[in-house]
Amino acid sequence: MTASSSELHKLNDLLEKFRFAMLTTRTTDDKLTAHPLTVQEAEFDGDLWFIIGKSASAVEDIARDPNVGVSFSSNDSWLSLAGTALVVEDLAKLRELWNPAVEAWFPDGPEDPNVVLLKVDALSGEYWDSAGGKVATLVSLVKSKITGEAFEADNEKFDL
Repeated sequence: MTASSSELHKLNDLLEKFRFAMLTTRTTDDKLTAHPLTVQEAEFDGDLWFIIGKSASAVEDIARDPNVGVSFSSNDSWLSLAGTALVVEDLAKLRELWNPAVEAWFPDGPEDPNVVLLKVDALSGEYWDSAGGKVATLVSLVKSKITGEAFEADNEKFDL
């Protein structure tokens, strides 16, 4: 099913909860490998942007196979996206997304020739969300254990 505007709104709400993502790529020997990356843009329009080193193994993997998975996790929400990735060299966009936290990995700033952008065009995904936050999740887990009823959480699959 294609994501409705309410589902896109839900995705934006979920993405605000996540600071880090795990980008899964396929290596030369066909193994799946996950790479931790920092989410650079909270507003989701179907694209995710990351700042990455040009020599990172994920960049090499994507050059061979652009199909990727991106997963996110918090205390009460989980999101998995599938899409295609592209390495982008766009200094204006890099400057737009640059922030002081990135300097811990790239101290020479956005002009560093070894820094590039990674754009993921999300094609589909699935999310799980427990309404009410950490306390409500804990209460629901305890309730599930006591009553034997399944844990209740929002769960949707979608295409973008």
